[in-house]
Amino acid sequence: MTPPVVWIGGPPGAGKSSVARLLARRHGLRVYASDTRTWEHRDRALRAGVPAALDFERLSVERRWSAPPEVLVARSLHHERGPMVVEDVRSLPPEPLTVVEGTIITPGVVGPDATAVWLLPDAAERRRRLRDRDLSRPVLRFYELLAERIEDEVHGRGAPVVHTGRGAPLRRVVPEVEERFAAALAAGPVVRDRAGRVSLLRLANLDVVRQHLAYLARPWTTGDATTMVAHFDCECGRRDCEALVGLAVADFPTGPAHLDPVLAAGHAPRRS
Repeated sequence: MTPPVVWIGGPPGAGKSSVARLLARRHGLRVYASDTRTWEHRDRALRAGVPAALDFERLSVERRWSAPPEVLVARSLHHERGPMVVEDVRSLPPEPLTVVEGTIITPGVVGPDATAVWLLPDAAERRRRLRDRDLSRPVLRFYELLAERIEDEVHGRGAPVVHTGRGAPLRRVVPEVEERFAAALAAGPVVRDRAGRVSLLRLANLDVVRQHLAYLARPWTTGDATTMVAHFDCECGRRDCEALVGLAVADFPTGPAHLDPVLAAGHAPRRS
């Protein structure tokens, strides 16, 4: 039986991660961010002998991106990873309600009966956000193609959409997504106490740690956990907190969050 889930999809740069994080904080939800499973999924595809996954690993970083966009989409494992996410979600604990977000969350992956929404910026805003990432030309080309594919599928299936863009800040987008998910949020189950919320934040942060360590474990990567800085959710447990904390991956505490919380400047653990 699949645990209770709400799904957020959309193209790169649509704001999926930010919206999911804020929803989880406000309502006491578990977060499953598909990006944090990238390398775990790639290892799964390698064990299965998926040709595009094998190509990705054996090519140099430069040569990976010197290919037509269609090949880049294949090497991203966009189609293979969606079912992997569904499989992962089925193995989650039955509570609390989980918000699952990611580019690979498509209408075809979650099915017509899912509680889901897709965040879609307009084309100009999407291009602006991607340019702000300072991507190389081949990567930018790949992201543009992927965005077009996702939008075509969303519109083609008549899936529910929330439009985001320069005129749609998070303070407007999040309530609109909350409205779409109102019934699921009311049904829960959700975590209401501060200690429980802090524990969920720690789980999400540990997913980020594992993501970076799995990347650094690839034979072709450079750098190490002492110099790689990641951004983690502040673990103060406040529902209205939006802060992120920059920290070297190696410095992230491994003990219980209530004993050694990661806190933004000026924040402290709250009792409610």
